[in-house]
Amino acid sequence: MTQHHSKPQLVVLGEDWGQHPSSTQHLIKRLLPDYQVLWVNSIGLRRPRFNLRDITRIVRKLGAVVQRAAPASQLAPSQSQSQSQGQHQVQAQQMPEILPPLALPLPGSRLAGKINGHWLAAQIRRRLPKLDRPLLWISLPSAVDLIGKLGERAVIYYCGDDFSALAGVDHQAIARCEARLVAQADLILVASPALASRFPPHKTRLLSHGVDLDLFMPPQPRPADLPSGRPIAGFYGSLSEWIDVPLLADTARALPHWDLVLIGPKQTDLSALEGIPNIHLLGPRPHHTLAAYAQHWQVSLLPFVDNAQIRACNPLKLREYLAVGRPIVSTDFPALAGYRELVHLPRAGDNLAHAINQAACDGPRQNWFQANEWEALTEQGGRQGRQQRVAGQSWDDKAADLKSWLAAIY
Repeated sequence: MTQHHSKPQLVVLGEDWGQHPSSTQHLIKRLLPDYQVLWVNSIGLRRPRFNLRDITRIVRKLGAVVQRAAPASQLAPSQSQSQSQGQHQVQAQQMPEILPPLALPLPGSRLAGKINGHWLAAQIRRRLPKLDRPLLWISLPSAVDLIGKLGERAVIYYCGDDFSALAGVDHQAIARCEARLVAQADLILVASPALASRFPPHKTRLLSHGVDLDLFMPPQPRPADLPSGRPIAGFYGSLSEWIDVPLLADTARALPHWDLVLIGPKQTDLSALEGIPNIHLLGPRPHHTLAAYAQHWQVSLLPFVDNAQIRACNPLKLREYLAVGRPIVSTDFPALAGYRELVHLPRAGDNLAHAINQAACDGPRQNWFQANEWEALTEQGGRQGRQQRVAGQSWDDKAADLKSWLAAIY
């Protein structure tokens, strides 16, 4: 059972801890020295469907509930993200206490919301028996019914996405939840100016995404599963409906002397990429290994479709790509504002393949197929310019701003 701490308490309602690190997870890790944190895993943003993906998620969540979230020090190595020497390690002390909740996955249902609010409060009080007016941090609007049931000192709404445009969400139900959350929140933190424009300015603060500079800047060894012999244009992240799959297929065919490497879970139909010999689907890779891949391809890709979700997004990987220093080729979207001079965009009448060839000119034009040294593969001025743009945007820098705002409401 959790012991009482003299630190102020922070209860966080977010996505499932330990999945691909989100901005919330990056920030909360940096609050652990100053706060006693209880992280409550997601209660969902939509009703589950009868498909393999949702059934697998339900089974995983039920398993976590049965285990009742052992403390981080008791987690298996894969759960605590403990890695062998030489890899980027995440120690147990960098993890909060985690509560996988028992809740009804019915966002928008008033009855389910009331039940969930009481259930969640009871589960949290069992884990924190000496609950003492915590700060309540909510990243997912579906948790709004918990407000007022913990004797919380203040409510923080961290909004990293436009839920009205997010795929896989019960939009009307979540919009109602978000409206209630905004009305009751004492502090609203947003990841982009576009999101800030949606909320009351007197209690909204812009907290743009940061980057783990200690992970993405230092040179890493070349991963053994990267293809060799040709230049590489690469992408890592969820291969979902916001990825322009036809564009990638056309680009690969237009650049037969390049390899296109895609890293991440398949969450949309990728059949258009099958059978194209220079496309390599490597599957998901641990977050701490992504810097090594990005450092050893020649061009980093952001091949997004143009839709409402992308127009509202602020992808973490943009700053991670900049920290790596490789030339970046992207389709256009609003979050590139302030970075466009550092990104290669297809001009009118051009295609992504042309932009990739142009980006390759950022690096040395001779002997780059045979070179293995990261520094030898990238033109120094361009790399340093990209890295300098994010030099003051580490997650530590972002957490410093956050701590001052939290101190003002605690």
